[in-house]
Amino acid sequence: MREEKNRIRQILRDRKAALTPAERLEKSTRICRHVMERIGVGETVLAYTSKELEVNTTPLIDALLKNRNPVVVPIIQKEDISLRLSYIRNRAVLVPSTFGVPEPIGSEIPAQAGDITTILLPMLGFDRTGARIGYGAGYYDRFLEKNPGMRKLGIAFACQEIERLPVDANDIRMDLIITEDGVVYPARKELQ
Repeated sequence: MREEKNRIRQILRDRKAALTPAERLEKSTRICRHVMERIGVGETVLAYTSKELEVNTTPLIDALLKNRNPVVVPIIQKEDISLRLSYIRNRAVLVPSTFGVPEPIGSEIPAQAGDITTILLPMLGFDRTGARIGYGAGYYDRFLEKNPGMRKLGIAFACQEIERLPVDANDIRMDLIITEDGVVYPARKELQ
């Protein structure tokens, strides 16, 4: 299964890389709008801080902060393959860190997983069953396994959809998957 997942990861990386910067920006803006429609007032959100080819979470984090939603970001701990959590009050505290991911190094405000209502997850790909494939290290799968109570909202570009992902016992399905086209999982009829 590992070889199959790695083959799929490469296909999905290529799809994302094929998007122009202008397309990524336009699609990210639409995704942000769809996500904000599903975040309640005062809801504490764990939001990943995006790298170049990912859905740009910058406008999303700005919108959450503007709406006075508490925003938590992950700090990658390579030593034990885990995530540490920190509140942020503005994006100015974020600096490129582990894997080039922006993190509030030196400006941490410790957060507890139990305070989080919704987690926004990065992904390389997804399918219509709510399965997600990440980059392969398992940081988010380990975090979600230890902290199952939060709503899991995966965000991705529509081109990252794949017909069927191979899943194993460690893979955790999303509660919602949102692309620039809106909610794609669960299907609209399931939401009613």
